[in-house]
Amino acid sequence: AAAASRLPIAAAGSPRLRHGVFRRDGGADGGLKAAFGARGTTTMSIGGVEAPQSRAAQFEENLDKMRAKAVLGGGEKRVAAQHSRGKLLARERLEVLLDEGSFLEYDQLMEHRCVDFGMHEQHFPGDSVVTGQGTINGRLVFVFSQDFTVFGGSLSEVHSLKIQKVMDKAMLMGAPVIGLCDSGGARIQEGVDSLGGYAEIFQRNVLASGVIPQISIIMGPCAGGAVYSPAITDFTIMVEGTSHLFITGPEVVKTVTHEEVTFDELGGARTHSTKSGVAHLTCDNDIDALMRARVLFDYLPLSNTEKPPRRYTPDTRTRFDPSMDKLVPEDPNVPYDMHEIITKLVDDGDYYEIMPKFAQNIIIAFARLEGRTVGVVGNQPICSAGCLDIDASVKAARFVRFCDAFNIPIITLVDVPGFLPGVDQEHGGIIRHGAKLLYAYAEATVPKLTVITRKAYGGAYDVMASKHLRGDINLAWPSSEIAVMGAKGAVEIIFRGRSPEEQAQEVAKYEQLFANPLTAARRGFIDDVIKPADTRLRLCQELDALYHKKLSNPPKKHGNIPL
Repeated sequence: AAAASRLPIAAAGSPRLRHGVFRRDGGADGGLKAAFGARGTTTMSIGGVEAPQSRAAQFEENLDKMRAKAVLGGGEKRVAAQHSRGKLLARERLEVLLDEGSFLEYDQLMEHRCVDFGMHEQHFPGDSVVTGQGTINGRLVFVFSQDFTVFGGSLSEVHSLKIQKVMDKAMLMGAPVIGLCDSGGARIQEGVDSLGGYAEIFQRNVLASGVIPQISIIMGPCAGGAVYSPAITDFTIMVEGTSHLFITGPEVVKTVTHEEVTFDELGGARTHSTKSGVAHLTCDNDIDALMRARVLFDYLPLSNTEKPPRRYTPDTRTRFDPSMDKLVPEDPNVPYDMHEIITKLVDDGDYYEIMPKFAQNIIIAFARLEGRTVGVVGNQPICSAGCLDIDASVKAARFVRFCDAFNIPIITLVDVPGFLPGVDQEHGGIIRHGAKLLYAYAEATVPKLTVITRKAYGGAYDVMASKHLRGDINLAWPSSEIAVMGAKGAVEIIFRGRSPEEQAQEVAKYEQLFANPLTAARRGFIDDVIKPADTRLRLCQELDALYHKKLSNPPKKHGNIPL
């Protein structure tokens, strides 16, 4: 409705052309009539005097009609059906996502070229996707929004060409792309043209990866080959209850495997945010998803050639919070919530957590320190004691690589007793998946700042942005323990066969020697031991020093990360 209101409307009392006849608002002819001439002109009779309408005026009138049809989408019935499902229209979504009045549309008049299966009789200007550019808080972004009211949002050759154009422009201009997905899949009537259209988009997703941020918002169905585009993009946001992602639907699954499953159980937002890890965020409705995307966008640079954005904050580095000194329990076996530490460290206690429902034994989030965007990775002691497992390793590895690609410093908060033991983990490939996180940290050239809050045991100590992986600044709290393993386990191996009393004495000696950061500090593996309350100040100071850091990896086509 808002978009339609921008179309030209005749002033009250002025003539309008309706079905070849000019009428006044009152509806009476009033002696005012029109007829179409042989050469594309329109003649208007007023009191018996004929006045031809110019070709340009006629063209403008037809153009207005086409634009109005494009804005209407699939028609009033389909619009009503979309709203009845609690879903916004393609253009309404863009109005929420973008700054008011900033949207510039491309290819509003493009139509499909298919003539098979009666498609030559069905044409909608703009086809089944709305594309263009706009701004979010004044910064450029390219967008596409699939229109489910037109052919179910199915992807045609023209649909793909429109998306390709905005992706190409985004790469050319160095600006992010946000895709709003609501599509039934490939347009079957177009056959291989539709499949080729998907592949063209996938190719652009890959070329844009690490160059410009890409965000997918799933606001309806997304099935079959279409799912691979969101999978390649950097962040996928899903709407609870209305969005679905799957390769094959419930009916195909039942036919092949005889399993009965609902759409939500198979590929709903809850499934992908808690089990598969495909979705980075879930939201209650369309508006919530679009507003969350705006907030996420504000943390990110426009491209890999820029520094992350910085915004003003009254929260200075000198803010002193003595409660930080009491967050970590004295008993190393008592858990605590790493979220509390993050809240007290970052600007205004505000951060944007990614994948909060998946692999909860590790936290990844965007935050700010004195207005500068940083990526935060932290072990979570209240879940699996903060151990690294398959899902946690993959979750954190991709986040680290994103931050590295887009010049975002990484803050790592370490409290990790090691990798999670178990047959399932070993058979599931914990060696290969754990190596992904090690590889991501080792490869990263952005500023890497690490704070060990308590445990840093075994290989997990190495993996979590240790000094040995080119960590720029590695700090430890007095409560930290840096060792191969916990005291009890180490003594049981070293002093196997000794009496319990003797082992207890050796445990005390081991703890005195290794249950503190001094040994690591003496060897230069820790740059300093600081009080928890001084952590924010120290991190801000180190970020200042590292602002112009320059580090590059050896020339190569690309590394071979253990996928």
